[in-house]
Amino acid sequence: MPKYAFTLDTPEVQTTSLVFASPHSGADYPDAFLKSTVLDKRTIRSSEDAFVDELFASAPSFGAPFLKAGAPRAYLDLNRSCDELDPALIEDVRKIAHNPRVASGLGVVPRVVANGRAIYRGKLPRHEARHRIDAYWRPYHEKLQSLLDMTQSQFGEAVLIDCHSMPHEAIDTIARGATTRPEVVLGDRFGASARSDIVDRVEAAFIHAGLRVVRNAPFAGAYIAQTYGRPSRGQHVVQIEIDRALYMNEYAVTKSAHFEDFRAVLTSVIAELVTIGEQSMPLAAE
Repeated sequence: MPKYAFTLDTPEVQTTSLVFASPHSGADYPDAFLKSTVLDKRTIRSSEDAFVDELFASAPSFGAPFLKAGAPRAYLDLNRSCDELDPALIEDVRKIAHNPRVASGLGVVPRVVANGRAIYRGKLPRHEARHRIDAYWRPYHEKLQSLLDMTQSQFGEAVLIDCHSMPHEAIDTIARGATTRPEVVLGDRFGASARSDIVDRVEAAFIHAGLRVVRNAPFAGAYIAQTYGRPSRGQHVVQIEIDRALYMNEYAVTKSAHFEDFRAVLTSVIAELVTIGEQSMPLAAE
């Protein structure tokens, strides 16, 4: 089993309404899990947001908490509902209304990794799925909600920056015929998960750093954006997807020679992002 459900890095004093989180960068692969899969150690990592936790590690130094998953995505997907159980993988699960994520093998306990490669030879017992959910999914989401609640109480609103990476090939779906390829995709569920001025500021920060940005295509935001994005209640979520080719070798799952340079670029982005939430500080001082 993974050693921990999450890691929380906190600033000495939180000075912004922004909270950063990385639900897919967990890399603590249990030995029993690795023995149960038909995939090799490199392939099992193909759906992992490798090194995203390192790219955003500077967030606490700018006054923002940073929540990081412990469980790997291939073991348990924290960006899915705990009810998204796949009947093709989990024993004694009834088929429910069509869910395209579950149907494609990407439920809360994934059946496949990138490019539809099967993780297991057969099915898993239902108690195994429930164990993973109880031990890792629930603690992560309870901590995430408590962070947002505390932040909103202090600053009057909370803005979750949900940090992800995307396969370079995923951009092909939106780059055909285009003169330039986007490097960052911002997801706000077409305006449903965050106030427009917040998303505008997030986009401007990435553009100011020299990165090409699009919104909501092909990634508009999944469970986390849908569940926690409540602009009318002062709780916002912006999902960030970054092209992995900018900082890593996807096939080998290793850092590229550009990793440190790109991390420096993202550090400048984070420094600008946190200023979005610093405007709320007077509310806490009254």
